[in-house]
Amino acid sequence: MRLYIDPSAVSYVIPAIAGVAVVVGSWLFLHFRRAKSKVSKKLGIDENAGKEVEEDIVIKDEQTEEEIKDGQNKAD
Repeated sequence: MRLYIDPSAVSYVIPAIAGVAVVVGSWLFLHFRRAKSKVSKKLGIDENAGKEVEEDIVIKDEQTEEEIKDGQNKAD
């Protein structure tokens, strides 16, 4: 007796296997991060200890807020 695998059945099985792989991978990643966080707290390790923080860059137009407000009032 030979087994016949219908191609339409395979088209449902492959995405199901891929979905299970994604769920398992994300579950493992989540629990790894939680475990790493707990171990870091127990050992007193600060993840941000050696990092440098840069100031935010703010780009402004040449118009001031007052000029913009005046323009809005004239449009009304």
